[in-house]
Amino acid sequence: MISMAITDATLLRFDKEIAKYPNDQKQSAVMACLAIVQQELGHVSTASEKVIADYLGMPAIAVHEVTTFYNMYNQHACGKYKLNVCTNLPCQLREGGQALKHLEEKLGIHMGETTPDGLFTLQQSECLGACADSPVMLVNDRTMCSFMTNDKLDKLVDELRAAEGK
Repeated sequence: MISMAITDATLLRFDKEIAKYPNDQKQSAVMACLAIVQQELGHVSTASEKVIADYLGMPAIAVHEVTTFYNMYNQHACGKYKLNVCTNLPCQLREGGQALKHLEEKLGIHMGETTPDGLFTLQQSECLGACADSPVMLVNDRTMCSFMTNDKLDKLVDELRAAEGK
């Protein structure tokens, strides 16, 4: 084991991703390794970036650049449900800013914060690639929600809370 946070099982998962690339291009697995760490730990810490960098034979700053470029990587612990609201121009023109403001009011937090119960983290997002469906948001980097009216946002938040018994 290399680190308390990175287990031997995690390193085996890294190896499966690295094996998809030629031996001299194992750095190409950096995004997959970051995703694995996030799946297992909930976020990508500076320490885990260093482990990935060492394992892939690349500078730690290069791994950090990937982590900070993509907003799918959490650099700190987030709520169980990460809500990324697109605020890029097409979504802004179709009430994306209003969707973010509505969620801030409903959840009682500001963009970039997590609710006190640890259930929701609200984030602003750059283009999610669904401009025709704007305003859009992404839940936990997996589920795209389109045409997000205040009613749809309320229903989504209420359903997620109900699923948690809150």
